[in-house]
Amino acid sequence: MISRERLLEIAFWARDLTDKEIEQARSGIIEKTYTSGTYVCHRGDRFEPWVGVVDGLVRMSTVSKDGKDVIFAGLRAGGWFGEGTLLKNEARRYDIVVARETRLALMSKAAFFWLFEHSVAFNRYLVRQINERLGQFIALFEYGRTLDATGRIARNIAWLFNPVLFPGAGNHLEITQEELGLLTGVSRQATNQSLRTLEQQKLLRIERNGIVVLDIEGLANYGE
Repeated sequence: MISRERLLEIAFWARDLTDKEIEQARSGIIEKTYTSGTYVCHRGDRFEPWVGVVDGLVRMSTVSKDGKDVIFAGLRAGGWFGEGTLLKNEARRYDIVVARETRLALMSKAAFFWLFEHSVAFNRYLVRQINERLGQFIALFEYGRTLDATGRIARNIAWLFNPVLFPGAGNHLEITQEELGLLTGVSRQATNQSLRTLEQQKLLRIERNGIVVLDIEGLANYGE
């Protein structure tokens, strides 16, 4: 169980809940730290918690039949995911892998469904979340086939600043070039070249511990 204050700090959606709903939510959440490279769960697991990224970086991925890594999405601090799996009562269709040391908030299935059945605000949040995630996956499919490495890097960075999925993210992203390459399926060398190109076009600024976004719209529409 976490405190009310902690819940409001790590879960932006909780700010619209009633006092009773907040009590139910916080009573069903624990936090856990995972080391870099850890699998939180594997595809096919019955992993039941609803998951929030408190700090760090997670990738949602799977491995194809020919052994190729397929990345569905990167998830940074502020993001919550897995509601679709819970609502459909099915096994995970993807691996959850920690890209660096990461702290996760894990909400029990019971607490999740209590909110789903009793909270109008929580359901409104879920609708926005699912709709935005659907848009993300459609976009990933599209530009994964039509854009070059620089375009894919630009669009993926833009998604990591999506205000619905990651509210209050600011304009700085702590991420290494290796991590960004893993999230986008681009080699480290190509990632470096792409970031340099985007910096030259004044869309972002490369820093020692990550990047600063200067033009989110330019990144989101890169290649059009």
